[in-house]
Amino acid sequence: MSRRLAHVDRVGVEERVAQLATRSIKTTAKQQGIRLAVSVLDLTTLEGADTAGKVRQLCAKAVCPAPHLPEIPSVAAVCVYPALVAVARAALDGTGVRTASVATGFPAGQVSLEAKLRDTEDAVAAGAEEIDMVISREAFLSGDDARVVREIARIKDACGDAHLKVILETSELGSYDHVRHASMLAMEAGADFIKTSTGKAGSGATPGVCLVMLEAIRDFAERAGRAVGFKAAGGVSTTKAALHRLVLVKETLGDEWLTPERLRIGASSVLNDLLMQYAKTQTGRYGRSADFSRE
Repeated sequence: MSRRLAHVDRVGVEERVAQLATRSIKTTAKQQGIRLAVSVLDLTTLEGADTAGKVRQLCAKAVCPAPHLPEIPSVAAVCVYPALVAVARAALDGTGVRTASVATGFPAGQVSLEAKLRDTEDAVAAGAEEIDMVISREAFLSGDDARVVREIARIKDACGDAHLKVILETSELGSYDHVRHASMLAMEAGADFIKTSTGKAGSGATPGVCLVMLEAIRDFAERAGRAVGFKAAGGVSTTKAALHRLVLVKETLGDEWLTPERLRIGASSVLNDLLMQYAKTQTGRYGRSADFSRE
C-alpha cells in the first residue's frame, strides 16, 4: 500500500519558530524558566567508557544539581545504558529522580525484534522506570509503517509499568512531512513520549522539528483523547536553546505540558550552562563551568 503523508507547511513552521525565538525572558521569569528546565532534564551518559562510579556521581548531581542553590530542583531522570541501570536505580532510590534506560539496539536500532525485546526486558528487570527506544528507520524509510507500529507496540508491552519514549531520529527522516508521520505512528502504537533524537546524529531537536512534533501531539490529543509527552534531545546545549523549547511547548500545548510527566529535555551538557546562567541572574556576572561538578 502506498503511503499518503499529511503535508506540513515548511515556510509556516520556520516563520512560527522564528517569531517565538524573539521572545525575551529576563530576571524573575528567566529564573523560573531555568528552574523548570532543570526539573524536566533527563541527565544522560551514554558512552562506551561509562562506569559504575561515573553513574553514581551523575546520580548525585541529578538529585542535587547545585548544593549552594537550594532552590534548584532535582532533574526528572537519569538515563544510562541497560548494563548500568541497576547502579543508577540503587543510587536514586527514594529520591524521586527516575531511572531511564536506552534500549532496542540504541542508537542504530539495527538488530532483530527479538534482540530489541530482550534489551528492553533486561533494562526493566534491572529497575528501569522509563525506556527510550529507537524506531527502525530502515522500516520507516522503506515505507513499512505496519512494521514500525508493530515493533513499537511489542516494545510497549515489554515495558510493563515502565514509560516508553519513542525516538524518531528526525535528522534521518528527510522532511517535516515524514517527522509528522513518524510522530503519529509512534503515538498510535502506544508511545508515552515521542523524542526527537538519540543525540548521536548530526542534528536533533531543531526548533522546526520540535514544533512539528508538538503540533502532532496536540492534534493526536484532540483526536484520540490521550496526552503524549515530548522529549527534545540532540543539540539542546545552551540555556537559550532550552528556554526556547519551553516557549514552543507552552505556546503549542499549554502550561499543562510544562511538567516532567509530559516534557523532557535530554542532555548531558546543558545542566551546567543552566546553573551558570541562573547564578548570573543573582550576581550579575558569569561563573565558571568549573564551579559546578561535571558529573
